[in-house]
Amino acid sequence: MSPINSLNARLWSKLGQRGTFGITMLDLEKEIDDFMVLTADLCSTSGLDRFRAQAPDKFLNVGIAEQNLVGISAGLAKEGYTVFATTFANFAAMRSYEQVRLNLGYMGIPVKLVGLGSGFAMGMFGNTHYGIEDITLMRAIPNLCILSPADCTEVVKATVAASRHPGPVYLRLTGITNNPIVNKEDYAFEIGTALTLKKGSDIAIIATGSMVHHALVAANLLETRGISSTVINMHTIKPLDTRVLEEVCKSSRRLVTVEEHSVIGGLGGAVAEYISTRSHHPPLQMIGILDRFQKAGDYPYLLEQNGLTGPQIADRIAKLNEE
Repeated sequence: MSPINSLNARLWSKLGQRGTFGITMLDLEKEIDDFMVLTADLCSTSGLDRFRAQAPDKFLNVGIAEQNLVGISAGLAKEGYTVFATTFANFAAMRSYEQVRLNLGYMGIPVKLVGLGSGFAMGMFGNTHYGIEDITLMRAIPNLCILSPADCTEVVKATVAASRHPGPVYLRLTGITNNPIVNKEDYAFEIGTALTLKKGSDIAIIATGSMVHHALVAANLLETRGISSTVINMHTIKPLDTRVLEEVCKSSRRLVTVEEHSVIGGLGGAVAEYISTRSHHPPLQMIGILDRFQKAGDYPYLLEQNGLTGPQIADRIAKLNEE
C-alpha cells in the first residue's frame, strides 16, 4: 500500500475522496489475487481510469444499471472474489435498495458497495443527485457495515479495512477535491472504534465524514469563547461505537452530532437511539442537512445554506451553551 505520511496526505487531499479511492484500488489489485472492481457507468467519477487501464480483466462497467451492479457484484463475491462496486450514493441507497437488502444484508454476501458523491458533493446536479438519505436507509439493513471516512487519508484506511472485512460494507465518500486534511500521519483504524481527536470537558461533538474537519474548526473557535469541546470522529456508523458514547455521556454536559446528511435517521439518529436506552444522559443536539429539498448550488454554498461550516457550527453550539 502507498505509505501514509504528510506528503501523501496532501496529494490525496487534492484528488478528493473519490480520487483517493481509485489510487487505493490500484494498490489493492496488486495485493489481492481474486479482485474485481465494478461500476455503473462511473469510471472517471470513481477515480478508476488508471485502474481500468492497469487491470482491464479485473474491471467491469455494467452501465447505468445499479440494480444489476449489485446483483453481478454479489454473484462474483459468492464465487470468492473481493468485490468493490461503485455508484452515486443516492443510487446505491435508493435505486438498488432491494438488491442491497437481499444480497448484502439478508444473504450476507461480502460486497463492498461504495457510495460516491454523498451529501452535497454533486453540487449543481441538484436534488436528484444529492446523497442525503443514504445512512438512514443503509442503517436499517441488518448485517451491513457502514463506513464514513473523515478525509482522504481515512479513505485509504477504511478501504483497506473494508477489503478485509468478512461481511458486506457500505463505504460513504464525502466532499470534493481539495478535501480538508484531518489525518497527516499513520494511525490505528479499526472498524467500530471511533477516534477521539480532541478532549474537552463541556461539549462532545460527534462528527462523521466531511464534518469531522468542520467539527475541529468549531471546537477551536469555541475554545476562544471559553467552551471546552471533545471531538469524536465516528468513522463507523454501523456498528456504532457505544463505548465512546458511554464515556462522553459521563464527561460532557451536552452532545452534538454533526453530519453531511439529513437530520433524520443518520448519525444523530443512531446516537439518539442508543443514549435513549440510558436512564440519564446529556441533552443531544443534531446538526445536519435540513429537512427540505435544496436549491442547487456549488458545494461551499450548500454547506453554508445548511449551517455546516465550522464557524456556523461553533455559533450554534455557543448559543446552546447559553441556554
